[in-house]
Amino acid sequence: MRITLQRKSSLNTLYLVELDDLSRVECVFYRGDTLCVSTQVGCSVGCTFCKSGERGLFRNLTPWEIYKQYEILSKELPIRKIAIAGVGEPLHNFNNVKEAVKLFKRRGLKVSLYTTGFPLKVLREALGLPLSGITLSVHSFKNRRRLNLKGDAYALMEVLREELKKLSKRKRKRVSLAYMPLKGINDTEEEVESFIFYAKELKVSITLLRYNPLVEGLEGIDEGEYRELIRRFKGEGIRVILSTRFRRDRVGGCGSLVASFKLGNSQKEGREEEVGGAVGEEGGDHTLWG
Repeated sequence: MRITLQRKSSLNTLYLVELDDLSRVECVFYRGDTLCVSTQVGCSVGCTFCKSGERGLFRNLTPWEIYKQYEILSKELPIRKIAIAGVGEPLHNFNNVKEAVKLFKRRGLKVSLYTTGFPLKVLREALGLPLSGITLSVHSFKNRRRLNLKGDAYALMEVLREELKKLSKRKRKRVSLAYMPLKGINDTEEEVESFIFYAKELKVSITLLRYNPLVEGLEGIDEGEYRELIRRFKGEGIRVILSTRFRRDRVGGCGSLVASFKLGNSQKEGREEEVGGAVGEEGGDHTLWG
C-alpha cells in the first residue's frame, strides 16, 4: 500500500492511495490537522450530486487499509483528527470501519463519521461508537428519488427519535443533520420546515452545506439564500454548522473524491507530484498486515 500521487491547492492536499491489489482510493488532508479517509473502493449509494459512486462499488476496505491511510501520512503531517467521509458509505462496511475507529482512538485521534444513515439497524450501533461527531446526509425529505438518496428519511428520523433518548446530552450534541439545498430540487419551504421540525424535536444541529459544482444540471442556492437559511435556523434556536472553504475546494472538496485518479486538466486546479516508495513491506507494525 502506498501513496502514488498528491495534488495540492491553496487549501487542501489530496492523496491517491494505491492498495496491494492495485485498486485506488483517495484521502484528503485539510484544515491543517484533519485527514479525510475512504472506507470503500467506490460506492454503491450513487447520490446524484457526488462523484464517488459514479462507477459503483468494487470492494470494501479492510480495517488496516482504512487505518493505513493515516499511518502512512502521519509521518509527515500533523494529523490530530480523522473524518471518515471519503469514498464509500461507512455503514455498508461497518464491521471494518468499527475496527478502524478502535485503531484511530488508540492513537489518541478524534474521529468523526459522515453517513447516509442506512442500513438503519447498523446506524443504531454506530451511534454508540466513541465519535467526536456523526453527520447524517439527509438532504431531503420530499424529493429523495431525484437525488438518488436511498432509504426513507422519515424512518431515519424515527430511529434517531428512539436512539438519541439513550444518549447523554453531550453525546446528542455530536449528531447533526446535513442539508445541501439545490435549486428546484430540495430548496422548498416544505423541506426547510421539515429540517427545522426534526432538528428541534431531536435537539440536534444542522450542517448546512454548499454544493460543489461537480455535476452538470445541478445548481446550489446563492449566497443570499444561504445566509437567509442560516438566519432562519438560528432564529429557531438551532445550532448551525456551516460549509467551510475546505469542503468547497475543487481539490478534495465534498463529493469530489473518486476510486480512481483522473488526470488531465489538473494543473489548472492544483499541483501533482509522484511520491516514491511503497509502505508496509518494511518498517512499521507488521501485525497490521495479518
